[in-house]
Amino acid sequence: MPTVKEDQKNPIQVIERMMKLLDVLAEHPEPLGLKQIAQITKLHPSTAHRILAAMSADRMVDRIEPSSYRLGMRLLELGTLVRSRISVREIALPIMRELHAQTGETVNLSVRQDDEIVYVERTSSGRSAMRIVHVIGARAPLHVTAAGKLFLLEDGFARLRDYAKRTGLAAHSKNSLTSLTVLERDLERAQKQGFATDNEEVEIGVRCVAAPIRSDDGAMIAALSLSTPADRMKPQWGALVKDTAEKVCRALGHQSRR
Repeated sequence: MPTVKEDQKNPIQVIERMMKLLDVLAEHPEPLGLKQIAQITKLHPSTAHRILAAMSADRMVDRIEPSSYRLGMRLLELGTLVRSRISVREIALPIMRELHAQTGETVNLSVRQDDEIVYVERTSSGRSAMRIVHVIGARAPLHVTAAGKLFLLEDGFARLRDYAKRTGLAAHSKNSLTSLTVLERDLERAQKQGFATDNEEVEIGVRCVAAPIRSDDGAMIAALSLSTPADRMKPQWGALVKDTAEKVCRALGHQSRR
């Protein structure tokens, strides 16, 4: 049987055991008894009890009588603190650079502000002269951009009609979707495939594909998009952008139901 002295000589092993105990408690919504915890983790009951007692003192674990345990409130406090310090831009940028390296095209991160999207980050080699994505802080209407369509889809089709009334679905190029019926069909297609497209709807000669970025609670907080000259856009890049956006989602703590 391991002793306290032996545990102190193996701090890494103690940490590994703590993580194993936390993982088991996380997998079970109901409190678990010490015997059951020991069986699942394959730790000796005295070892499990000693580590659980230490975690209970630090509020990482709550002890429920008689001798059963669940995750503690301190974890919730730490999780809230981590969430408040997460920067979507910092998390997304390295992943955006990977997508840029794969495609050689401009990758954008945008957020919603009222009835527009705002570009807050980008990666670009400068090989294209696309005006709309070359300035961080540039804005564009929701209904003519791939990223914006995702935010409209998030609102739902009932609120889409309100948006159409407010904006009149103004055209920005000859390809802009100015009919509510046509826009609804486009959003339905985006809903099925998991990404939205802009077929030269903001600027002739520029195409875009975008996928949503969600926080740990499932809310859409940003969109990741790939913008290219129309003749360079490849059909397979829709799925690639979707997979890349899901990487960002996972890094933010979102668990996909895919």
